[in-house]
Amino acid sequence: MAIDNNKLNERAQQLLKVLIEGYIVDGTPVGSTTLLKRSGLKVSPATVRNVMAMLEDKGYIHAPHTSAGRVPTARGYRLFVDSLVNVQDLNQEDIGALQTQFGGATTHSELIQTASSLLSNFTQLAGVVTMPSVESLAIKHIEFLHLSSDQVLVVLVMSDNEIQNRILQTDREYSSSELQQASNYLNENLTGMDLHQARTHMLEAMRKDRETLNQMMLSAIELGEQAFKENPGGETSEDNCLIVGRTNLMEYADFSDMDRLKQIFNAFNEKRDVLRLLDNCIQAKGVQIFIGRESGRAVFEDCSLVTAPYSIDDKHLGVLGVIGPKRMQYERVIPVVDITSRLLSAALRSRVD
Repeated sequence: MAIDNNKLNERAQQLLKVLIEGYIVDGTPVGSTTLLKRSGLKVSPATVRNVMAMLEDKGYIHAPHTSAGRVPTARGYRLFVDSLVNVQDLNQEDIGALQTQFGGATTHSELIQTASSLLSNFTQLAGVVTMPSVESLAIKHIEFLHLSSDQVLVVLVMSDNEIQNRILQTDREYSSSELQQASNYLNENLTGMDLHQARTHMLEAMRKDRETLNQMMLSAIELGEQAFKENPGGETSEDNCLIVGRTNLMEYADFSDMDRLKQIFNAFNEKRDVLRLLDNCIQAKGVQIFIGRESGRAVFEDCSLVTAPYSIDDKHLGVLGVIGPKRMQYERVIPVVDITSRLLSAALRSRVD
């Protein structure tokens, strides 16, 4: 949520900006003398101290322990990223390096792995990417194969050219001829739809045309309904999140409390908190930033998360981003996340085309 900075005059905003930028770089509380020197403002030390007192009263900065200096609060960081940060465009060399890495990947899973590694390497934070849900991919080809009297193997080729194999338990035995006819019927009617659209299409067909459907069509729809069930193999949503570079966080003094760091690592391992947070971002447009408690997850109270959705033809497939300390270099991280989401979207689109 954006914070209204109209109540801060230009001088206060400038001093807050300089204080946060200095703290991000060196991680030590900033005193009034240092702040005056770094700001370049032609004001007295007393004026700087008064402004710092006002910023503290409004909750933008605070004094850690007994230090004479001040550090930003989550509220201060929020104002900084909303209004004061100078986002740096990536240079062509960096963009070219990112594009080259994506060029070597062929499947969706390889592209996701590339994106998460690039995010981690470029920011030295933890790179996070959710895998595209199979539900969001289009069906390219369907094949049913006889396994036994009560088992059928369905082979789904999705729009990313990856193959999903699922074993169906059936109430009766299907002949090879029936399975071929079912494959032909579903390929003719469902190719190009995602799994949700396919299920909806079959239900509508059953509702509207039950009287006119022949046995072959009924068999095809019966198999199709089983083939397109959600999570047919019992896989969990946690399997759909990739986190790379979590050990990068150990380099930050912000996570020197080993108990807190252990909690964050446990959240990474279990992934539930990460996925719930990322799920809130998938329909957002552009880069989203969550600072501390804004994440809604207590375990990330000392963290910031910078995310962006990736998509094909305006259909959001997933979310990528980085997790790190609130004291991250936002001016660098924001464009890296933004460009990576755009490059991943373009790479996925080209693989589909």
